[in-house]
Amino acid sequence: MAETREQFALIGAGPMGLAAAKTLIEQGIAFQGFELHSDVGGLWDIEGPKSTMYESAHLISSKRMTEFTDFPMRDEVAEYPSHREMKRYFSAFADHFDLRRHFRFGAEVLRTEPLGEDGDGWRVVWRDGDDEHEAVFAGVMIANGTLSEPNMPRFKGEFAGELIHVSDYRHASRFDGKRVLIVGAGNSGCDIAVDAIHHGASCDLSMRRGYYFVPKYVFGKPADTIGGAIKLPLWLKRRIDKLILGWFTGNPQKYGFPKPDYAMYESHPVVNSLVLYHAGHGDLRVRADIDRLYGHTVHFVDGTQGDYDLILAATGYRLHYPFIDSALLNWQGDAPHLFLNAMHPQRDDLFVLGMVEATGLGWQGRHEQAEMVARYIAGLRMGRNEARLLQAEKADGYTRATGGMNYLDVSRMAYYVDKDTYRRSVNAWIRALGGLRA
Repeated sequence: MAETREQFALIGAGPMGLAAAKTLIEQGIAFQGFELHSDVGGLWDIEGPKSTMYESAHLISSKRMTEFTDFPMRDEVAEYPSHREMKRYFSAFADHFDLRRHFRFGAEVLRTEPLGEDGDGWRVVWRDGDDEHEAVFAGVMIANGTLSEPNMPRFKGEFAGELIHVSDYRHASRFDGKRVLIVGAGNSGCDIAVDAIHHGASCDLSMRRGYYFVPKYVFGKPADTIGGAIKLPLWLKRRIDKLILGWFTGNPQKYGFPKPDYAMYESHPVVNSLVLYHAGHGDLRVRADIDRLYGHTVHFVDGTQGDYDLILAATGYRLHYPFIDSALLNWQGDAPHLFLNAMHPQRDDLFVLGMVEATGLGWQGRHEQAEMVARYIAGLRMGRNEARLLQAEKADGYTRATGGMNYLDVSRMAYYVDKDTYRRSVNAWIRALGGLRA
């Protein structure tokens, strides 16, 4: 047990866990990684026990806007890679930086408990196979992802057909010959609706609110690579981007989609124009929110109804850290309230990595979060004044890095940040903290 007391326990070998492992090594911070699956990749490995991936899944951001800066994707990789290509990418990343040897694979963390005040150590209990183990570590870093615990809605009534969450969906053949209702029109819901259109007898899409739809290509280039060189005021950016969207996607309300009840960028946009294409061709019918279920019939809040064989709830995920008491994470509302979405206000031995979402943040933005944390730990150990300044700032009260954006008050937006505001803050601390790579 003594040999682990100077190490952090790092939970998860998905892309965020790998980024954390890399930056901890660079800063000379000892750690032991734990991964439930037999290999790296997290949810991007469709064979993983906690993966929520489906066969048709691809990145919704382009590879150049998503990749790690110091490990670019190969030129021959498609601009919007599939989940299988992403799995290969993260595997190659682990090989390149020699990260696998730092992880215990097939190890499920069951409990993490502080032994006392900050710095007194943490007891970590894990299981591999039928055997349970425990050890005391210097601290805990949680990097087990944000998209594994289904957020399944409760519907009034009973449904006689098949009712599943998107996390249980893998192959489009599941829709063969069925009347399908997709509930939720986020990115996964719209992707899977296109699958159902090609395989099911019919496909309807139930929506609670409207969305802004973004095409993957604008002027022949990935949409997320257009613009950005000139920083515009938000009001002007919204006006210009809405004009461009109108050129490329038209007016979704013409196809029955509800009008968004919020301003652009106050929720995550849907990067999918195929669903508009199919709605315009009559392959997809847009429905209102569900009121109740009865047999095979679904009654909608606008008084209409339809008969279905399968309902797929594409209603997102909840943050889920089952191995730690949520009170220890300074949980407020739908998410832990942490400085720059990672750092506990009082403790310097507990961090949550990857609990951050922002349009265009990419894996590099998450790598920067991990680098900030690693440099902070190293700075504290070296007694650097800059680390003490960060320690004081995170303990003094703070707000989420929204850049003044009024994000929707829904669970999936509870840890959303403004990319530019967030990265400026994180990178300012990286520069201030210095470290072994400074």
